[in-house]
Amino acid sequence: MPALICGSLAFDTITTFPGRFSQQILPDQVHILNVSFLVPTLRREFGGCAGNIAYSLKQLGGEPLIMAAIGTDGQDYLARVRSWNATTEYIRVVEDSYTAQAIIITDIDNNQITAFHPGAMQSAHLTAVPHRDDISVAIIAPDGRDAMLQHARQLTDAKIPFIFDPGQGLPMFDGTELKDFISKATWVALNDYEAKMLCDRTGYSLESLSRSHLKGVVVTLGADGCDIWQQGERTHVPGVKAEQIVDPTGCGDAFRAALLSGLEKGWSLEDSVQLGNRVGATKIASRGGQNHTLPTLIISSIGS
Repeated sequence: MPALICGSLAFDTITTFPGRFSQQILPDQVHILNVSFLVPTLRREFGGCAGNIAYSLKQLGGEPLIMAAIGTDGQDYLARVRSWNATTEYIRVVEDSYTAQAIIITDIDNNQITAFHPGAMQSAHLTAVPHRDDISVAIIAPDGRDAMLQHARQLTDAKIPFIFDPGQGLPMFDGTELKDFISKATWVALNDYEAKMLCDRTGYSLESLSRSHLKGVVVTLGADGCDIWQQGERTHVPGVKAEQIVDPTGCGDAFRAALLSGLEKGWSLEDSVQLGNRVGATKIASRGGQNHTLPTLIISSIGS
């Protein structure tokens, strides 16, 4: 059954800094921060949370419905999505706007600094959640602020269970708004930094969050795997060692694609995140968010 992916489509300009940010940024001088990083390599990739999630979900046998907005420079992206045999029915083309752009610098420790121009993403709220009876699960990934708020309401009204994945969009919302998202969501997925910010802004702990109506809170920990919180109990799911570490860009999105895939299939949350850890470890061996190939062994070894 289809999974609705509400989030961004973007072009990523990815560069590599052959040093450590920590050696260039002086903690006692951040009030007058003025740094420059020499980045010898540069490439442009298809990206954005919705596009990255859909790419991996399609490989996992899913049917992604991307709900996003692109600019008039996004025709190549439409062609790319169609090349996966995925629909572009819910991708809006916004006139007089650029497709969202991310400029990413990665250092040798895989730390990242990102600048993001939202462009057409700011019009994503103009597309409403479609009236369909076959959508089994959805995700609200980072998107335009209005789009995230409206799509959460629309998914709730349509009684479609969804993952709230605020990601880098979390700072756009105050505690009251975040509590409202949580009250509507079925699952919450964050990395460890975002989890700390969410708890600080809402006053909730991960334990108290998991004792609510939520079916689970997933906190990713990079190479260390992830923690699952359910009914006040924490379960640690170990990470999967990557054969090669090339580029972390899009690893979180690959993980979320697997999470969606498992939940759509009716798997347990633990089995779903085990799949997520394996997919993330596969993705990190490829550059960009949409260049990895998932072996069928990954899918067949977990769950059902």
